[in-house]
Amino acid sequence: MSSPKSPPFLYREELPTVPPTHDHSSLAVYLALKGYPELGADNILNPATIGEYSRIVGQVCRQAHLEFLRLESASSEEKLAKRAWIYQLLIEIALNTAGLEADWAKIPEKERVKALSFIREEVSSLEKEERSKVAEPVSAKYIVDHILGDMKKVMSSNPKTKSMLAWMAEKIEKKIDPAFPASSFLFEAVRELQANAYYKMSKLGLCRFGNDYALGLRWLRHMGFVQVSTNPVLAAEAYKDDPSLWDRFKDYLKKHPELVENIEKDPDALAMAATLIALWPNMEVLRPAAYLLDFQDGMVSYQLNPNVADDVEGSLRDAMRIYQLSEDYFRRYDAYLLWGWPSHLERGRPNIVFKVAGSSEASIEITRRLESLGIGTNNTVTFTVSQEVQLILAKIEGRTEAVKRGVRLTKVYETNMGGRLEAHLREAKAAELILEALRRLEQPEQALAELAKRLGVPGAEPGKTWRAPTGWGYSVEASSLEEKAYLTASQAYIRTLASEALADFLLKAGTHGKTLEEVMAYLKRYEEAISLAGTLVAQRVWWIFFSDENYPKWISYLVKNYSINPTQAEQVLRGIDVLPASKRKPSDTYLTLARRNMTNTEFPNHQLNVHLEYAEKGLRLEDYDWSITRKHSPEVLETLLTIEDFRKAYELTPELAKTLKEVGIYGVEEMGTGGLKPNEWASFGSRTKTMKGFTEAYNAFREECIRKAREIL
Repeated sequence: MSSPKSPPFLYREELPTVPPTHDHSSLAVYLALKGYPELGADNILNPATIGEYSRIVGQVCRQAHLEFLRLESASSEEKLAKRAWIYQLLIEIALNTAGLEADWAKIPEKERVKALSFIREEVSSLEKEERSKVAEPVSAKYIVDHILGDMKKVMSSNPKTKSMLAWMAEKIEKKIDPAFPASSFLFEAVRELQANAYYKMSKLGLCRFGNDYALGLRWLRHMGFVQVSTNPVLAAEAYKDDPSLWDRFKDYLKKHPELVENIEKDPDALAMAATLIALWPNMEVLRPAAYLLDFQDGMVSYQLNPNVADDVEGSLRDAMRIYQLSEDYFRRYDAYLLWGWPSHLERGRPNIVFKVAGSSEASIEITRRLESLGIGTNNTVTFTVSQEVQLILAKIEGRTEAVKRGVRLTKVYETNMGGRLEAHLREAKAAELILEALRRLEQPEQALAELAKRLGVPGAEPGKTWRAPTGWGYSVEASSLEEKAYLTASQAYIRTLASEALADFLLKAGTHGKTLEEVMAYLKRYEEAISLAGTLVAQRVWWIFFSDENYPKWISYLVKNYSINPTQAEQVLRGIDVLPASKRKPSDTYLTLARRNMTNTEFPNHQLNVHLEYAEKGLRLEDYDWSITRKHSPEVLETLLTIEDFRKAYELTPELAKTLKEVGIYGVEEMGTGGLKPNEWASFGSRTKTMKGFTEAYNAFREECIRKAREIL
């Protein structure tokens, strides 16, 4: 579908501090005409008026129709933009009504049915009105193109992958009726939405879900997504996918010249501003979820500067600065979002949690202190049971301090970077196998170069220094044979141990089998085991705190040891979710579902794989209810425990074992005490690789922010 070239869609009028309105329907239409149709749609999710929802929607239709007619005499540009915004307002209300938002707001089913019917009739009526004056409904076509274009932006800078939203957009686009583009779009959008695996899992209550990306959230919210997780890499990707963010960044700098004046002195302030500009829209999208669900969902993660991750005071200073900026921003925003909502709701509180990297002992104190202020945390760069248990204990300690003072607690998260743990374990095992084979070969340098070339390592010539990407967000130089072996084993080149190239190499060296079939069987056994390593860590952490048998023990422990009552203890514990992340395959999601204390955060391309696993293979989603409690083959664990770094990732420390025994957790002795201690976190392989990649990504993003800032000097 073609669309006009340059309507002023990026332009939004400045809103007055106090909404100039007296009712929800007038406010919704007013906001749409000012360029904020999504905000107008979200305001009418007011839980105080759900019994009159269809009536309010009908009032919106009446006023929107009249405004649509009045625009006939406007300039062509104004008419196009404002009519398109009216269409978008109606579409957004419809998607809120058909999506999970209606469940969160507890809108009665009969009200939803009536409201959706009203909107469909109104959209069709407006299209007919447009066609009565011109050959085609120009504004309807424009807004449909605009919405589909936004969906396609997600991961668009990476031609090797496709997001679920881009895939959905392509499906919907094929079924658009040119005569009724908005009506047909709305019909197909609702159908795709409600047929999606995530919508169905959310509707069934099987788990919570989050978006591990900074774009595309509004559509995902309709499917039940209630969380956003980002990091320096993903913040930079958002600007690649949507370069218009740089225009917003420059506009922000023009309003805050002090940031430009201090480029050399405080370059991190520029990166902070650019990240907030990408994240504030996500916080806007999730604010209705936050308020409708009492801040027990709807949170957006902001990763603190990785350069100061091990500095308690530096991290706290950054967090407080970001929190204040966000609070100021949302006090103004909430004047509109929460107009007419119950007056006891606290305006301006940021629906943000800070990603605190579990990269050193400092993260324990940073986590505790932020939580004690009622500022939530999402521990990240966490791969091991001992890290995650230790940091959940820090959350508990901080949250008990807050709840005693009457602070309303928010949802917080303990990330389990299972995919990154598995990638590291795979690399460690591959490197071990390659080095073992090299010791048996007569010409190891030549043999390794041949293997590396076959795997795709660039510049892999014998006798020369190799420089190549690792797959962790940075490149390395390899001069020695051992360094080259580790580079060859990196995830950029060995995505699975069950690699024919690796099997051929081992067979030539005479290791792990006399035939190719025997070698492949050995490699497959390890690959299958490693592919469950992240899931097993998530299972153990969740079981320790949140299983039916242990949850009541923690409630009793908190009451006894922290001098709080059972209701307060429930508030402390209920709001902590394990957050499986860094997924690589659909089973990483399907095997970590739980109805409480669990949010699965998903990359956009992973979302598509998860949905297709359901849509094309006929999975029965109910079969994965409480899948976090599934038992896996003992042979898997036996195989994994032969890998030293898995044992470090899976076992407790003596100090943690002592605490769990005090709580009354059964079977602590069998969990082992060889896990990572806090002073060992910094040297763990997954941590060093991840933090190096995050730090390099952050520094590169900061440099680009500096370059863009200098353009306006």
